[in-house]
Amino acid sequence: MPVLDDDFDRTELDRSVWLPHHLPAWSSLASTAADHELRGSRLVLRIRPEQPLWCPDTHPEPLRVSGVMSGNHSGPVGSTAAPQPFLDGQTVREAQQRFEGWLQRTGHVAITCRMTLSPRSMAALWLAGWEDDPRDSGELCVFEIFGRSIEAGHSAEVGMGTKQLRDPRLVHDFDAPRLSMDVTEDHTFAVDWDADAATFRVDGAVIRGCLRPPTYPLQLMIAVFDFPAWSDGHDDHLVPMLEVDRIVART
Repeated sequence: MPVLDDDFDRTELDRSVWLPHHLPAWSSLASTAADHELRGSRLVLRIRPEQPLWCPDTHPEPLRVSGVMSGNHSGPVGSTAAPQPFLDGQTVREAQQRFEGWLQRTGHVAITCRMTLSPRSMAALWLAGWEDDPRDSGELCVFEIFGRSIEAGHSAEVGMGTKQLRDPRLVHDFDAPRLSMDVTEDHTFAVDWDADAATFRVDGAVIRGCLRPPTYPLQLMIAVFDFPAWSDGHDDHLVPMLEVDRIVART
């Protein structure tokens, strides 16, 4: 049984598993590099004030991202062959080498992490369709937390479930229940799935389930996001951060 168990207890990211970029086919490797480091046996993803926008001339709203992904591929420049387009008919700007760091169809994924978010930021782990077949675009969202949903030290809305996206064979089944938690402390978010159902847990407790999740190859995506348009005018100095202590995946 293949197993990924990364506790980030080293000085550099394991590049046999992770690419420290966010969807570079739609932009370039140079302009999508994550602001990250391994510190204290953690993967730290952050967005400092000087970080440029992601896809500034094409993304519908201003967005900044620091993320890692466990796979990457594309067709040639000008083709539409790459995962997770955000525009209809979007074309590849920089061709990517095929990289399969970790892909899985079914099994278990768990992440232990903490985060520092403001009302204009968000952090997430999701499993995204590999899209060798463009229909294979659905996602399993293990957690998605927006800073504006957080009641500091008390609770947060934790998004989880299946996202249909461009896969007509899936049923969109996503919700964000409010859970008692302090997101600045470590919590473990997990999903177990097969062809029949996906079960989502937080700190071992079952939160919700979804029927008939995607079972084609999925890649791991971990990222922190900043939405400058959500600024209140006094928050440009803030640094959203996601600190990952460990991620475990098995098929």
